[in-house]
This record gives sequence, C-alpha cells and structure tokens, in this order.
Amino acid sequence: MPFYQRLGELPRKHHIWFHRNGAGPGYKGEGIYYEHVVTTEGFNEAFSIMYHLRPPTRVRSVKLLKCEELKRAADSPLRHHHLKTANMARRGDLYSGRVPILFNQDMTAWRARPEKNYGKFQYYKNGGADEIIFVFKGGGTVETMFGKQRYRAEDYIVIPRGITYRLVPDDVEQEDYLILESAGPVRIPKRYLNSEGQIKMGSPYSERDFHGPTELNVVDLEEDTEILVKDGPRWTCVTMAHNPFDVVGWDGYVYPFTFNAQDFEPITGTVHQPPPIHQTFEIRGYVVCTFAPRMLDYGPGAMKIPWVHDNVEADEVLFYVRGNFGSRKGIEPASITLHPRGIPHGPHPGTIMASKDATRTEELAVMFDTQHTLELTEAAVAMDDEKYPLSWLD
Repeated sequence: MPFYQRLGELPRKHHIWFHRNGAGPGYKGEGIYYEHVVTTEGFNEAFSIMYHLRPPTRVRSVKLLKCEELKRAADSPLRHHHLKTANMARRGDLYSGRVPILFNQDMTAWRARPEKNYGKFQYYKNGGADEIIFVFKGGGTVETMFGKQRYRAEDYIVIPRGITYRLVPDDVEQEDYLILESAGPVRIPKRYLNSEGQIKMGSPYSERDFHGPTELNVVDLEEDTEILVKDGPRWTCVTMAHNPFDVVGWDGYVYPFTFNAQDFEPITGTVHQPPPIHQTFEIRGYVVCTFAPRMLDYGPGAMKIPWVHDNVEADEVLFYVRGNFGSRKGIEPASITLHPRGIPHGPHPGTIMASKDATRTEELAVMFDTQHTLELTEAAVAMDDEKYPLSWLD
C-alpha cells in the first residue's frame, strides 16, 4: 500500500510497553497488549505493527490436510484460447471452491463461484502468496486482523500474504470471483510514484481511490479457532487457542485494501495507446491492467481498436467483465482469452470498420500479462472453445 494508515489504540512509540487494564475473559496474560510486526522483503520495505489481546503465536495444533501440486493439461499446439467460464457450476465454499485455470512459477489464476459460505473453515490465510480477488459479481465484508471493510462488484481486494481473513458475503449465491495468487508482492507501479512515495498527479488513480479497513473487529474470545492455511501446494489446518481477530490497534503500510475498477481514470490519446497505460498493479513476473470505460482515440484518421500485435515476451490474458469489447467477436462476460507469445493476434474481421465512427467504449476488462509461459489446467481445457484460433478467418 503506498501510504500510511492507523486504526485503534497505539502506544507512543514502536517496541515499548503497552499496558492494558484486565487480561480478557479466560486468559491469564501479563497485562499488556502484544506487539506483532508484519514486514515485507525482510525488514527493508513496507511494514505494519499491530497490538493483540493475546500473543498471536498460541497454536494449539497443526495438521497437514493435503499437498497438491497444480498439473498442466496434456500437451497441445501453440494457439489462442477462449475459456468460457460464465456458466461454471457453483461448487464448494469461499475457499475450497476455487478452480485453478492458468498458472506458472509467478502466479495462479483461479475462478470461484461458491455455493455456500463456509465448510469446515470460516477463516483462511495464504501464507505463501499475495492475493488479488477481483469481484466479478457480489458484495459483502472482508474481516481481517486489521478490521472490517466493505467490498462490492468490480472491486479488486488485495490481501497481503500471511493475513488471516474471512469473507462475509451479503448473498453467497451472487459471489463470483477471479483470483490472482501472486508469488511476488502486489505493488503500485513505480512510475506512478514520486520520490516521496506519493502517487503522482496524472496517474490513473490517487490515494483517495484505495480503501483500507474502516473499523476494528476486536474479538475477545478464548476459544479454539481453526484456520485453513495455504502455502503453495500445501494445505494445513492450524488451530489457534483463541480467535485471531483480537487486534486493538495497528498502523503502517501493509494491510488489505480495495480498489474499484470504476475508479480507474483512463488515459487516452489522439491515436490508440498501448496496454501499459492501463496498468493497475505491478507484481514480480506479471502486471495487472484495467480496461475501463473511456473515450476512444479522437485524432484525424485514428483507428479505434488495437492493431495486430505479437507479444514476443509475454502471455496476455483478458477477463471480460461487461460491455462490448470492440476488437472481439463471440466474447461474453466472464470469458477469458489467452493470447500466448510467439503468434500474433488482433482485431476480429469486421471490427475495424464497425468501430470507425465510435467515440466511446463501455467495456470493462481485467488484463494480466505474464513474463513466463502460462499453463492450462484440465478445468481450463474443459471450458475452451477449440474453434477460437480460427476465428480470424473472414
């Protein structure tokens, strides 16, 4: 997160005694709040400090549930893919119902359409990766150690690794997500930041567009609490001796936040601009971009849709959210297209002339471009339109 936030009670300085009155029901503590430092890149980059009613290390038991490496589908030729995910069957809960679609060493893209809120676990933690949860449909509350915050449709919910959280949907039958699990930390692109760390004027968003927790969620409960923890292929049940949401205050630069795609301010030009102007997040090995509703290119003779191009060093993925994507035919909301490196792609036949008099597009799509080759899972192949690679024929 690019700026400092604080919430709740804090001592005067870091790493000093923080006395409290009473130790909480059922807990015989030392009469202090317990400092908990969350760091990134060792101790060299952003960090937050929170204060618990109980030590956050009180683990009752740990149990390995499974260790499951992602598997790529059978070998296939180099080609474009169109994955039709809109009608995926609802399955599982908010955590176990995630279906892996694409992956490489830097990231995994999941689709999730849960059929129920919770199974065995209400609490979840990704101990090995940051998560970007794009809310295709739905809304509700994210509860974490840092507090509560609302989320809504077309939000990016960014949850740093190691943060225990619980999603509380308003209506689970409406929930529909694209989830990007990132081996590297999720960052604001460096070119958007000035030397003071502030988001520059002229960037497609500002600090006002990012929303952290708005109220504390202090749970003072001496009761065994099971947490589902994912760490790469390893899934573990960690039982704490108390509820982990017992934080009375925190401050710093590391915390979960939301950013809504509708708050992205598109940068336009007299001629078509390249995809990097739509960049939203910067992650090791890939970037995330937001194609938001915008004015189309307005210079004399400007072509209104992208030119044919080769991604010679990247795989390009688009998740279509809503609107008419002017350069594509046969695409629907929740479609995912993969245009891999090594072969060109561009406007479908007829779309160039059809866009000649257009002045604006209402499309919304999430794009991610990866440095390393993406592999398709069997679930992805089952939703793939085999005719898509031939869809550029007249």
